Amino acid sequence: MENKNPIDIVSQYYAALGERNIEMIMKLFPEHLDWQVPGNETIAPWLGQRNTYNQIREFFELLWQNTKPVSAAINHIATDGNVILSSGNFETLMLKTGKNFKSVFFTEITVVDGLIVKYILLEDTLGLMSALHQ
Repeated sequence: MENKNPIDIVSQYYAALGERNIEMIMKLFPEHLDWQVPGNETIAPWLGQRNTYNQIREFFELLWQNTKPVSAAINHIATDGNVILSSGNFETLMLKTGKNFKSVFFTEITVVDGLIVKYILLEDTLGLMSALHQ
C-alpha cells in the first residue's frame, strides 16, 4: 500500500465495496484481524465473528450471493488516530425473499500499517431478520 493514511484506506474500502470489487477489498486486510458483524448467523450466514483473511473473503462471497445492492450513503466519518467511525444508511434486496432491507449503519474500523485490523459493523439486525423471513 502506498498510502497508509487511515481515512484514505477506509475510503478505498468503501469505494471497492460499492463496486463489489473483492480483489481490491481483500488487499486492505491482513491474514489475521478482529471482524464483528453481529446477528443471527443461522438465518444470515455472512454475519458473525471472523478472524482470518479467508473468513473475510467468505463473508463477502456469502453476502453477495444472497443480496443485491439498491442504494447506500455514508453520512458522517470521524477519526480518532487510526480509528475511523462512520455512519450512513443503505438499502439491499434480499434475493431469497425478494424483500428490501433498509437500515442505518455504524462502523468502527481500525487501520494499522495500511491494513484494516479491526472491523465492527452495526446495523438493524431485527429488520434484516424480517427481510429474510419468508
